[in-house]
Amino acid sequence: MTEMKKITAFVPARLLASAQEHTGVGISETLRLGLQKIAHERFYKGLQELEGKVDFEYDIDASREDKDYDFGSER
Repeated sequence: MTEMKKITAFVPARLLASAQEHTGVGISETLRLGLQKIAHERFYKGLQELEGKVDFEYDIDASREDKDYDFGSER
């Protein structure tokens, strides 16, 4: 299980109420979801910064050949 940390946070009541209305869950889960969203946005921003910097080649025909291969015949 992930290590948990208990915190005390002062947040605007209206902001918290609005966020809870949107998520439909309690305070802790709403805060957890918000923190996860920030972490995910940071991750995806890093991926976007890689756009055009990674060479990627994919051979669809070779991929199809792999699907047609009978892996059980050599056993």
